[in-house]
Amino acid sequence: MKNIAKFLLVGLVLAAIVIIYDGFFILEEGKQAVITQFGAPVASKTEAGLHFKKPFFHQVQLFEKKIQIWDGEPNQVPTNDKTYVYLDVTARWKIADPLQFLRAVKTEARAQSLLSDIIDGTVRDMVNKNDLSEIIRSSDWSEATMTPSNYGLEARPKMGRDKIAARVLEIASKVTPQYGIELNEVMFKRVNYIESVQLRVYDRMISERKRIAAEKRSFGEGQKAEILGQVEREYNEITSEANREALRIKGKADAEATKIYGLAYSKDPEFYSFQRSLEGYAKIIGANTNLVLSADSELYQYVKEVSGNTAE
Repeated sequence: MKNIAKFLLVGLVLAAIVIIYDGFFILEEGKQAVITQFGAPVASKTEAGLHFKKPFFHQVQLFEKKIQIWDGEPNQVPTNDKTYVYLDVTARWKIADPLQFLRAVKTEARAQSLLSDIIDGTVRDMVNKNDLSEIIRSSDWSEATMTPSNYGLEARPKMGRDKIAARVLEIASKVTPQYGIELNEVMFKRVNYIESVQLRVYDRMISERKRIAAEKRSFGEGQKAEILGQVEREYNEITSEANREALRIKGKADAEATKIYGLAYSKDPEFYSFQRSLEGYAKIIGANTNLVLSADSELYQYVKEVSGNTAE
């Protein structure tokens, strides 16, 4: 009896150890678990720590709790204006309901494939409904910075690349919850023209830029002509006013000089005549000039009289 009791005790201890070992599990931070019974999901655990499960009957399947990245395959997609554009799209997602995720999707690899179908289809549908200009422009560009004269494209601001991505997120987010997936963000990593279109678009852009430059130069020439005309008018007005003032001052000075000459002549006509003659000779005769005077010359008579008076 004692041996039987010992065997039973050992068996109970071993069973307790197995139950404790298989009846609890530790959920790490950043992970979430789904408890299954014979392959069917029965419960989910999302909080990190120690959790209980039925030994032998329950199994634990772990999934990532953090946000994960989805990268789609680059595709050529036609726009509403029949131009093909090269798109590279990425998204951020996470498992929001692990229980539903296991039921509907099973694995994270299959979730990536499922997201490819959902997001690629939505992106293609939105791009098909918008013109090329809406795909390549940023949503914060205004009509002043995105116009047909700027890029040679038929730009009719409606949405822009960012708003289209937000619309894709809105539409796709309505589909993913049934798979236990929460879609957080959709972004266009790269948007480019396909090779067959690039050269044609570049030529159009260059031509349009040249046209804009010509308009700017023409406007500048017009402004230049207007400014030069205004400067010339102001110059002529200032010059004319200065000439009038100069003539006025000169006339006043001439009148004053004539008055002084008249007063001087009235006081001593002979001396005035002599002084004027000397002034005339001073203008004619230089420093090294020899002057030969005849005896009947007026200047000789003046000099003789002056010399005689001096001698006396």
